[in-house]
Amino acid sequence: MSTARPGSAGATRACPHCKATILESASVCPACRGHLRYDEASLARDKTKVKPLHIEGTLAPPGGDDRTWEYAMVLSIRNERGEEVNRQVIGVGALYPGDQRSFTLEVEMTEATGAKARRKH
Repeated sequence: MSTARPGSAGATRACPHCKATILESASVCPACRGHLRYDEASLARDKTKVKPLHIEGTLAPPGGDDRTWEYAMVLSIRNERGEEVNRQVIGVGALYPGDQRSFTLEVEMTEATGAKARRKH
């Protein structure tokens, strides 16, 4: 979970459905897509949602290759100084000849709710 205090920007909690770590302010879990609240504030928040990053790609074994390949999908998040603040293995698996896997990476952003939080340097 985050180091942010409950009720402040960036505070997290566990989704009651899938137990993923999510933003405390979320009205829908980004992992299981379960609805968490239905109120005017969450509806207004959803309207301000932007998606500044969306990447899709497909992996397949190298052409003409009859070998099996393994893969690991790793996500790394860095701050403005280039320091790694989070690193997770998202998934692993194998690709057999003729197999392929499609991946989507999407970042959703909404304005923080509650008190205007300012980061101290």
